[in-house]
Amino acid sequence: MKSVCFYFNIHQPFRLKRYRFFDIGNDHYYYDDFANDEIISRLAENSYIPMCETLLKMIEESNKEFKCAISISGTAIEQLQLYVPECIDLLKKLADTGCVEFMGGTYAHGLSSLEDIEEFIREVKDHDDLIRRLFGQKPKMFANTELIYDDDIAAIIASMGFKGVLTEGAKHILGWKSPNYVYAAATAPKLKLLFTNRKLQEDITHNFNNPAWPEYPLTADKYVDWIAALPEEEQVVNLFFSMDTFGGFLPKGTGVFDFMRALPRFGKEKGVKFSSPSETVAKLKPVSEISIPTPVSDIDEARDVSAWKGNELQNEALDKLYSVAERVSLCQDRRLKQDWKYLQSSDHFYYMSTKNKADGASHAAFSPYDSPFSAFTNYMNVLADFLVRVEEQYPDTIDNEELNSLLLTIRNQAAEINELNKEMRALRNNILNADDTTNAPTEELLEIAEKADIESPSKAKKDEKKAEVKKTPAKKPCKKSATPKKK
Repeated sequence: MKSVCFYFNIHQPFRLKRYRFFDIGNDHYYYDDFANDEIISRLAENSYIPMCETLLKMIEESNKEFKCAISISGTAIEQLQLYVPECIDLLKKLADTGCVEFMGGTYAHGLSSLEDIEEFIREVKDHDDLIRRLFGQKPKMFANTELIYDDDIAAIIASMGFKGVLTEGAKHILGWKSPNYVYAAATAPKLKLLFTNRKLQEDITHNFNNPAWPEYPLTADKYVDWIAALPEEEQVVNLFFSMDTFGGFLPKGTGVFDFMRALPRFGKEKGVKFSSPSETVAKLKPVSEISIPTPVSDIDEARDVSAWKGNELQNEALDKLYSVAERVSLCQDRRLKQDWKYLQSSDHFYYMSTKNKADGASHAAFSPYDSPFSAFTNYMNVLADFLVRVEEQYPDTIDNEELNSLLLTIRNQAAEINELNKEMRALRNNILNADDTTNAPTEELLEIAEKADIESPSKAKKDEKKAEVKKTPAKKPCKKSATPKKK
């Protein structure tokens, strides 16, 4: 009998407000409360609450034969407690069924596993403690931020007592091997390794509401048939979804909740069992060990960590942030520790990505900033103030000369970026307006411009018009529209 493990991920960072250089040292509150309230409340109303209610019905109607796992960050829990406490009540009901397993993870959905191992361990322990207090479970299985994983991380996870870990079934990792088996980590053979089946995930996330898809419409019996038809020896299928896929990217009107609710019934008919991940690793033996020397994730085409560490802006921000990790861990200031967690969220660095093509479009779609440079400048302004506060806690542990240099860099950053953007727009205009009779190597220059991520003239004109509008005071405040959460 085949086992299917459904995993539902909930994460939402605290959105930073527009923080200027002159706020440094004067304003220690960094968050856009209006945006945070609006985003998490909308997600809960459209997605989290109806999906949790659907899971409760699936468990009840299947006589508790349907089981699944939930991965939720500590910062997402804090936002739900603050703005939508009824969603926490539903999650507690799911935990009480005994059919929902809560995964271990990083408290802040951060990148500490790549930057600071000691901070990573502290984050995981803090997250475990929160899950235990709220839901009465000690996590046995682990899902890192965006499923980031490599051999070094495996050894650390195993040392903390986890039985298994879920990561991305990337082609460059598995090669000819199927993701539908249990494997063992090469650096920690007792740690079971589960891989996601991206093809079956995308049949829902990408194609459920796609009339151009040859298999449209996707029905529950058809989907279960595909799983049942997999080779007999392939015993487990792991499906990892952002919970806002259901009701968010796939609205209620698409029928996605009815689709999910019907799965257990068809699963029983076809001999497909819906299991928790800890049950799966306890029952199935690994077929082989797999070594993953460089980090893998479930983000972007490359399935690596370049979404957060792909340019100098991101690496500089990460270096500055984690340079004070040990000092913050030793301090007793609760507010400082809370801000430390919120500033670690991987989303802040995701917004700084300068990738092009499909990856770049995806990053831009989810970012609240006009550009990666704006995201960097805003974050570094906040970080500069945070570093000043750390210095006040430990005046002898921070290099004042280095801090002053950072503050000076940030102060000049906005002006430098604006000048650079003007130069790039001018270059783009010159290229596009070049006469065909000239000797200008237009195609070559355009390619260079694209690689440099130069803004198009049409976008430049729009930006200039926006700037002109901002000069005149608005009669009424405009309500800020929130961007959707990335998968």
